[in-house]
Amino acid sequence: MNETLVTIIYILLIILLVILILNLIKMLTTLNKVNDLIDDVSQKLSTFDKLFNVINIANDRLSLISETIIGFITSGFKKVANSLKNKKNNYESEEETDE
Repeated sequence: MNETLVTIIYILLIILLVILILNLIKMLTTLNKVNDLIDDVSQKLSTFDKLFNVINIANDRLSLISETIIGFITSGFKKVANSLKNKKNNYESEEETDE
């Protein structure tokens, strides 16, 4: 009786070991497929990196152009404001000298 019980346990252990080995093989194939998928996605994203670099460069240039235009407009407004302020000061000083 003891020998049959030990034999059954050994058979079950062998079956368990075979099942574990089969599961490991399936996991390895799945891992290889996932690795291939990740490599494919990485390759496709690298092509988008080039596109994003071009967009980034274009954005930087447009930003520089807009900052330059805004600088010119701001300096123009400052010149107009300063000239109006000078005219007001000149007008006030002329009134004081006339009195």
